[in-house]
Amino acid sequence: MGHTQPETLAMKHQKSKPVHPEIRIGHVHLKVADLERALAFYRDVLGFELTQRFGQQAAFLSAGGYHHHIGLNTWESQGGSPPDRGATGLYHVAIVYPNRAELADALRRLTKAGIPLDGASDHGVSEALYLRDPDGNGVELYWDRPKEQWPRTPAGELVLDCKNKRYSRQAIWADGAARARSIPAAGCDERATKPAGQRANGYIAYSCNQALAMVSEPLDLRTLLKEAPEAKVDAST
Repeated sequence: MGHTQPETLAMKHQKSKPVHPEIRIGHVHLKVADLERALAFYRDVLGFELTQRFGQQAAFLSAGGYHHHIGLNTWESQGGSPPDRGATGLYHVAIVYPNRAELADALRRLTKAGIPLDGASDHGVSEALYLRDPDGNGVELYWDRPKEQWPRTPAGELVLDCKNKRYSRQAIWADGAARARSIPAAGCDERATKPAGQRANGYIAYSCNQALAMVSEPLDLRTLLKEAPEAKVDAST
């Protein structure tokens, strides 16, 4: 049998009822070239807890005692290299933080570890940091604004701005959000949406053939960094 055409899939989607609102993406499992290197990023920098490990072949990490939000393995990829930029597959994995202060703490961790960002954006519905893990996988770290603050049209429809740009980290660090320049976003961002509410873990975006990125305004990283809990403690002492 051949692959189902996109038009057919769209027709089937129109006829089906929505899934249960509490369904969410539970975890992402990544092929990595070096397990220790990947753990140094996801465990030691981002702070996920190791829940189980199988030697140098696989490891599982989570937040809050869940069995795993992130799986890492070298079963087919030991010593491997990232896929070509033009290949289909994972565009990025997005990790949602419960509030702005925790996102600021993630930025503090990255800065302390010397890990550069690809960019940062205020999407209206959320604020996001973009970077790469040691295997070249795209990673988005973000927090959602309260639902009542999401931008909407007068008719009540959600506004997601698609301007095909992402704001560069160099410009944002150098002079705040006011003078941030934009750079083209690569690939197509087909986002698997998550249900409303704080229980959602995030989403996974897959690449395809068209350039698209949901962006609204640049995010001032210096201002965000001041929101980190440790930064507030330092300021008060």
